[in-house]
Amino acid sequence: MPAYDYPLLLKRLLEQGVRWYPDQKIVYRDQWEYTYSEMYQRVLRVGAALQALGATVGTKVGVIEWDSHRYLELYFGIPSVGAIMHTINPRLAPADLAYTIIHAEDEIIIFHEDFLPLVEKLVPQLPSVRKYIIITDQDAPPQTPVTDLDYETWVNSVMPLQALPDLPENTQATLAYTTGTTGKPKGVYFSHRQLVLHSLASAAAIAALGDYGGVRKHDVYMPLTPMFHVHAWGVPYIATMLGLKQVYPGRYEPAMLLKLVLTHKVTFSHCVPTILQMIINAPGIEKYDLSQWKVIIGGARLTKGLAQRARELGIKISAGYGMSETAPILTLAMLKPYMKDWDADHQLDYLIKTGVPVPLVDLRIVNEAGEDVAHDGREKGEIIVRTPWLTPGYYKEPERSEQLWAGGWLHTGDVAVMDQHGYVQIVDRLKDVIKSGGEWISSLELENLLSLHPAVQEAAVIGVPDPRWDERPLAIIVPHKGQTITPEALQAHLKQYADQGVIAKWAIPERFVFVESLPKTSVGKTDKKVLRAQYGQG
Repeated sequence: MPAYDYPLLLKRLLEQGVRWYPDQKIVYRDQWEYTYSEMYQRVLRVGAALQALGATVGTKVGVIEWDSHRYLELYFGIPSVGAIMHTINPRLAPADLAYTIIHAEDEIIIFHEDFLPLVEKLVPQLPSVRKYIIITDQDAPPQTPVTDLDYETWVNSVMPLQALPDLPENTQATLAYTTGTTGKPKGVYFSHRQLVLHSLASAAAIAALGDYGGVRKHDVYMPLTPMFHVHAWGVPYIATMLGLKQVYPGRYEPAMLLKLVLTHKVTFSHCVPTILQMIINAPGIEKYDLSQWKVIIGGARLTKGLAQRARELGIKISAGYGMSETAPILTLAMLKPYMKDWDADHQLDYLIKTGVPVPLVDLRIVNEAGEDVAHDGREKGEIIVRTPWLTPGYYKEPERSEQLWAGGWLHTGDVAVMDQHGYVQIVDRLKDVIKSGGEWISSLELENLLSLHPAVQEAAVIGVPDPRWDERPLAIIVPHKGQTITPEALQAHLKQYADQGVIAKWAIPERFVFVESLPKTSVGKTDKKVLRAQYGQG
């Protein structure tokens, strides 16, 4: 008899978690709680309910939902019967959101009642969608002509599958759209095999190599990266495989987030800097014990100023890096064993770096000739990568896919350096780098140093035209409430780092703008496209 050809499928991660700890809890806000065993039965019902709607291998199912236990069920239930989960970003402009549904050719849309007005407006534009299923947190769904079927009724209307089926491991599992500075959103997609390998490699890095004891079986996990954003960085899959207690916050509201962290003693989360900033600026935050909370920051640079303020509250902070195209984890800022004796400030300098590649990631930093740059922490180049879990291309866009994979390496568009310890530090995006007098100025480094001024809450730096130097940096500053800062004070602050050789003196901006807030993208990053449109002419 031939040996069983074991396919790497997402259902394996779920089954492992259920075997390990069937009575482990999954919590949604203060509204829902159930066990892994009960969640597994609901996943079996989701699979059966999809099949009852005629979903087969390759059927696209769009999801518009806040972070919830239901989204977790769909993370497994949709791909496990061969359908493709399209995680829809509700923060996109309506025209772009409609474009993603049309481009993906979604046939079923599952959406939270909060998005009912949006969906009702979009329905006439979506010819491929044949069924809408509404999710409600209320006792009864709202009345709407869009659909007469709510999620709970739908899930409970069928007998659960006996088991999740075996599929070829290269069956497509997910689809998501990423936005850039120009053009329409681009679709990235991943197979079961890719997501399983991403989960295994990332779990090894987070658990075995991670700092602060890594992620352990006693940890309580709460995502603070939206589940529509690259699988919430893949961590719900990892948390389920490890059988961790999971807490889902729904819509991000500071009071609810803090309540869940304290009530359920959350010990592990991940988010973009904007969310961390929101939490540590919450009124009265200082009176709470957050010393058990480990938070990985990604999506944008973790500045030292923000990291220091989080540390003062006891939060154990570190950075990570990835992209929508990379599923996403590529690097984590983990301290190597010989760094344990370094002083705390020196360690923090490494915990906020872009990090070191996780297992199975081949990462190079290359110059314009495609040659590896020196690992001296100074020579800059573009990050290019190979891993088993990178998107094969942009969905239905062969020309863009060829550019993405030029030379057989995925081109990230991120400019970085690597030091003698093997740590990567992104210094800018190729499109954001400031070229002044023929030299590069790192906007991210300036932002990091400006964040260390005690009166600065947030900082963004963009390049603006200059008749003499081609481009010069413009710093856009959000002061802490009640604080007043002058350009001269910020220049003096930066000059001390120039005197130490951290930056060149000519990199210090001459121009500063003071604002109440910075524009953010749909995933919480500072939107430099908007800043360039507003201030780009200087």
